Amino acid sequence: MTESGSSTPDGTDPVRSFNEASDGESAEVADPPRAPFGVRVPAAGADGTEQTLLQQMGGVSGLAYSAVPIVVFVVANSLVGMVPAIWIAVASSLLLAVVRIVRKEPLQPAISGVLGVAVCSFIAYRTGDAKGFFLLGIWTSLLYGGVFLASMLVRWPLVGVVWSLLNGQGFRWRHQREAMIGYDLATLAWTVVFVAKFVVQQWLYAADETGWLAVARIAMSYPLTALALLVTVWAIRRAGKVAERVERDGGTASPGSVSGSGDVATPRPGSGV
Repeated sequence: MTESGSSTPDGTDPVRSFNEASDGESAEVADPPRAPFGVRVPAAGADGTEQTLLQQMGGVSGLAYSAVPIVVFVVANSLVGMVPAIWIAVASSLLLAVVRIVRKEPLQPAISGVLGVAVCSFIAYRTGDAKGFFLLGIWTSLLYGGVFLASMLVRWPLVGVVWSLLNGQGFRWRHQREAMIGYDLATLAWTVVFVAKFVVQQWLYAADETGWLAVARIAMSYPLTALALLVTVWAIRRAGKVAERVERDGGTASPGSVSGSGDVATPRPGSGV
């Protein structure tokens, strides 16, 4: 008896081939979507749900981890002096790093925390004053604020530049006025955050208010950063929507575009250009 419909002349099973093709299509569909202009879908947590902004910043535990060494240093300094306070602060950062490792949390924030406390403690020791513990953060804020401000002045807003480099999407947004405005506002938000940190904490440093320096360091850290991140997310989504509209309209840039980036907008068909 001859077999019918079980295989093709080349010996392959048509049913199996169809199933494999279907599985391949399903796998392609299952891939997470990617919005135009490199705007990726928010990262998902272990349970498949989208992470909130707080979770991406380390969650409530991340807020506590960053604040504990600062509080420990200030309290210990007032009780037992600066040098013991330095060792206690470093020990507390190491202990928190061990806790992170035991809880299988990301290791990079733990390492950064230990290094940061160690450098701040070293500066305090070299200056011979407990308020020196905050010098690194003060002058780093001034540096970052200056860089963000300069990027706006030369019409290369740093938020847009960094996002484009991370996603490899080029700098077409510099030809799109609405996207450019969004990235300018996001960069301005970061500029305000860093300048505000510098002004307030430098004033407290000059007034020898070590305790209030700790309060300002903690209070101005995550809340202001969260606000700047919200503006950044808004700017990225705005740029994605602008890119969608430009692509839909034939690739033309909006009026008021910035020249000199090296990316030339595609003219509309039939425009005579």
